[in-house]
Amino acid sequence: MTGDRKDDHVRLAHAQHTTGTEPPPGGPPTPNQFDEVRFVHHALAGTDREKISLATRFAGVEWPVPLYINAMTGGSPRTGEINRDLAVAARETGLPIATGSMSPYLKDPGTASTFTPVRREHPDGFVLANLNAEATPEQARRAVGLLDANALQIHINTVQETVMPEGDRSFAHWATGIERIAAAVDVPVVVKEVGFGLSGRTVRELASLGVRAADVAGSGGTDFARIENGRRNRPDYAYLEGWGLSTPAALLDARDCGLPLLASGGVRNPLDITRALALGARAVGASGPFLTTLLDGGVDALVRHITTWLDHLTSLMTLLGAHSPDALADCDVLLTGSLRAFSLDRDLVTTAEKGVTV
Repeated sequence: MTGDRKDDHVRLAHAQHTTGTEPPPGGPPTPNQFDEVRFVHHALAGTDREKISLATRFAGVEWPVPLYINAMTGGSPRTGEINRDLAVAARETGLPIATGSMSPYLKDPGTASTFTPVRREHPDGFVLANLNAEATPEQARRAVGLLDANALQIHINTVQETVMPEGDRSFAHWATGIERIAAAVDVPVVVKEVGFGLSGRTVRELASLGVRAADVAGSGGTDFARIENGRRNRPDYAYLEGWGLSTPAALLDARDCGLPLLASGGVRNPLDITRALALGARAVGASGPFLTTLLDGGVDALVRHITTWLDHLTSLMTLLGAHSPDALADCDVLLTGSLRAFSLDRDLVTTAEKGVTV
């Protein structure tokens, strides 16, 4: 049953990214708050391309690029093949990679072979194992050990579980569970949402639990409320589609809240990567665009896709005069539209001192 559910997730996510993001004929485009983040163009700010470094530091380790393949899948033969191909693309491009939730492995050790290709195909890369907050410390150690993982990603997904027909309905103990896991494993723990965003209040609480970093993972990309609603006998949770904070809103809300931030959710192109880094992310993750490219064109197409994104990111940093990903946070950024309104309502960054102006 778990394998069928994982295959359903892949099928529905692929459909969402190939059809669900297209506007109706003559209709408005699907909103994405990354479009409300604009760089102030300074015509003499540009630098020399050869001075650009894409390297960034995360969890005490230098990543060669500020881009990673975020958690997607695992638990069935088909998803095992997808994990293998994603890992090959990560190896060829130098990207860190996170597995999908390894809960199927904890329930059935026979599914280990759907996750182990990630480490086998990317032997020297940065690999994040992935579990939910229900895992015990012993299970967390098993997951990390299976992949010789460099970090453990714990996903929190109350909205998804609420809509999921067979989902959990008890969440009050999750914070305690996260704290116990963080104290039990020998690798950094990263907590991420699954597309509904982490608020500043949540990030501050995570910092108090011993978590080392947070992936804000906001709305705008794969919508798991929509996916799980599509799996119900009666799709009666449609009103939760679009719930949560967008990735730009979450980054603004969680700035200076005690943890290094990663960003994912709704990332469509290299400009969105640049925007997220300018709003304070250390690195940026993508899932849906990479999955779509892989399923439609294969590994070679995905390698070309990632390589092109990295090339364009270098070009954008060159014209902005940012010699490193961290330096993008010093660029002048304007917030517009609903994101500007959100920032004002939340009394967030309102001066140019931090490079962001509303």
